[in-house]
Amino acid sequence: MRFDIMTLFPDLVNTVLGESIIGRAQRSGALEIHAHNIRDYSTDKHRRVDDTPYGGGKGMLMSAVPIYDCFKAITDPAKNESKRRRVVYMSPQGKVLNQETARRLAENYDNIVILCGHYEGVDERIIEEIVDEEISIGDFILTGGEIPACILCDAVGRLCDGVLSDSECFEKESFSDGLLEYPQYTRPYDFNGRTVPDVLLSGHHANIEKWRHEQSVKKTLAVKPELIEDNDNKKDGLE
Repeated sequence: MRFDIMTLFPDLVNTVLGESIIGRAQRSGALEIHAHNIRDYSTDKHRRVDDTPYGGGKGMLMSAVPIYDCFKAITDPAKNESKRRRVVYMSPQGKVLNQETARRLAENYDNIVILCGHYEGVDERIIEEIVDEEISIGDFILTGGEIPACILCDAVGRLCDGVLSDSECFEKESFSDGLLEYPQYTRPYDFNGRTVPDVLLSGHHANIEKWRHEQSVKKTLAVKPELIEDNDNKKDGLE
């Protein structure tokens, strides 16, 4: 999987995604992540990429031209041979990212191009020209799209072949089957008077799996009951 991130702050993106599992996946070749500085495609002598919005209003708006030129450079067939490409704009107006979206992107594409907005956003025409979908990480406003872009790369990237050592690492996690993950424990057995549930020490795998499923359902009903409702609707063919 290749990620191309169009941003005003490539160092921020490279720092975050250069660490931990995603950083290791890049070094091993399982993932390829490139942060492209949109300012490099500005024709202004001061490398400006923003301007005042038509019609007035507060703040500045990112211009379409440098973004478009950056995009054309990224998608140059001589440098990027990816055929299954998806262009995403990180925006609070987009559909909120969930595990289903992350899985869809990981399975259906080999190149995700991400546009990070800043200031008051971007010229609407660049969205119309190059963007396939808008994705949000929640119903709140951030100062830019870089952190959301890193989150999307992490969520999608970890599902790609060779990134995690075992597919079971993500197949049995929260949201993977429509439920939150069950509680987990490690040594010591007794921590401040709180002990590990006996069933986990029994060695009876069927009982352990049954307990884990019951705990997942219990936790989901208590914290995110809408997940169970959504899962039931999908099974009934209502979505």
